[in-house]
Amino acid sequence: MSAFAGKAAENLKKIRASKPVVHNITNFVVMNITANVLLACGASPVMAHADTEVEEMVDLANALVLNLGTLTDTWVNTMIKAGRRASNLGKPIVLDPVGAGATALRTNAARAILFQTWVNVVRGNASEILSLSGQDGATKGVDATRTVADAADEAGRLARELGTTLALTGATDLVTDGHRTLVIEGGHALMPLVTGTGCSATALVGAFLSVDQDPLTAAATALAYFGAAGEIAGTRTTGPGTFAIHLLDALHSLNPEELEARCRITSG
Repeated sequence: MSAFAGKAAENLKKIRASKPVVHNITNFVVMNITANVLLACGASPVMAHADTEVEEMVDLANALVLNLGTLTDTWVNTMIKAGRRASNLGKPIVLDPVGAGATALRTNAARAILFQTWVNVVRGNASEILSLSGQDGATKGVDATRTVADAADEAGRLARELGTTLALTGATDLVTDGHRTLVIEGGHALMPLVTGTGCSATALVGAFLSVDQDPLTAAATALAYFGAAGEIAGTRTTGPGTFAIHLLDALHSLNPEELEARCRITSG
């Protein structure tokens, strides 16, 4: 059993004991499933995006998740405002650059957040991540047209350049801070067919960051937990509709000991 598996179990235990508050400024499409995933994990979700209250909400939260899914110019400013507050307080921030590379608004917003706040982890697909370096990520809407393997070398360089940890998700996940790289196996083929699974993974990274000060292991263990739940859900379902339900059940029922046994994290 690897040390990473033990770390995954430890992090899940801490979340369920402390019930960290995860403040999400996220998109309308995924608010419900994201909140339910956090509840199933053991965290306490907050969905608040009013410009006049986000700083107060950050004060109460243990982590901040910024998701560009249904972006507006106003939301960009609000995200930066909340991010600056979290940065000043030393609270972890996770950025999900949904659709970065597809439009100038999304790409520029992701870069602005990265340059004006202290983002601990960026979680996205390979195309979204590559777009942050100015490379052609060839994003198709919010879907990736590049694989994690395509982005591995570039991600390490980009992580060093941005001074953050990058979590690239796909059939196999990769997390790198530019010096260390971890590969995470798990999940199920139905996960991309359920709206909000990627965004939910981002929210879980926020929960794990609230109990683990190392962004690399926090992101990797969160993705291992989500992947293990996906594998369990896949054995109980016949299609994407019931998969979403079984995924929530699996996240709730998966205990630290079982996560440790199922966890597949290796050094890349």
